[in-house]
Amino acid sequence: MVRVAALDRAAANELSFFANPRYAAEFAATGAGITLVSPDLAEHPGPACRIVVAKPQEAMLLVLPALYPPPPRATGIHPSAVIGAGAKLGKDVAIGAHSIIGENAVLGDRVVIGPLCDVGRDVEIGEDSHLVSAVTLYPGTTLGMRVRLHAGVRAGSDGFGYVATRTGVQKIPHVGRCILEHDVEVGANSTIDRGSIADTVIGAGSKLDNLVMIAHNVRLGRMCLIAAQSGIAGSTRLGDGCMIGGQVGVTGHLELGNNVKLGAGSGVMDDIPDGQMWSGAPARPQREWLKATSAFYKLADRLREIERQLNEKKS
Repeated sequence: MVRVAALDRAAANELSFFANPRYAAEFAATGAGITLVSPDLAEHPGPACRIVVAKPQEAMLLVLPALYPPPPRATGIHPSAVIGAGAKLGKDVAIGAHSIIGENAVLGDRVVIGPLCDVGRDVEIGEDSHLVSAVTLYPGTTLGMRVRLHAGVRAGSDGFGYVATRTGVQKIPHVGRCILEHDVEVGANSTIDRGSIADTVIGAGSKLDNLVMIAHNVRLGRMCLIAAQSGIAGSTRLGDGCMIGGQVGVTGHLELGNNVKLGAGSGVMDDIPDGQMWSGAPARPQREWLKATSAFYKLADRLREIERQLNEKKS
């Protein structure tokens, strides 16, 4: 096997997997040389060469590194990089073309800074972290170990904080920090504001998708997952293990408990206790939202039926 491919386009020298009955037709017609199949789907008609594993998707995590080895780690400091006075670089640090390391910044061992990055003064970056490219870290930002920031991430910028006064709208100076704990990964073009007075904190192991917005003073717990185009307004706190679907908006100064789940497109305006799943806009507990949605469509059907009866009487 030379690579992995989806069932509907896999060739004889490629590996695929089948873990969802929705794709039974693609499995039956696939040209894949080898297919990883879950036990409950092992008897479906399809290619003769199949390997039954408890969790095919997890098994792929073992296969992918073998078929797609990572590129060699970048090494050395490019001649066009600028290193500010007092900056401290750990062992085996790599810095790409046209990147800037600010004064008194601290880079741990084996940190990789890709091209066109701007690391502000006094920023601290933990061991084995990687800024892919065109990442900006404002002063006041701290990264833990093994943090990965994809292209275009902006961390530590001022939040949206203003006060209306007699002389006009005045900006609130932001002096809090922006802290990303160990093993955080942030997708392309996402933004994380620094705190106004308190800190903005992204908990250890949390993963943010592309185009996610985290406002000032937000605190995420450990192992939170946030999908693309979601935004969390200022001073909201999330517990550990929260999962947020795409295009979710969470208003400010809320408390979301541990293991809270939010359906895609939700608009959250209330505190949510531990372990609950909410959906809709404004968001409600999942059962309530499903009932309300069902009632809405039934009402529409009922109104059409009344309209039909009235038209019959007129005619």
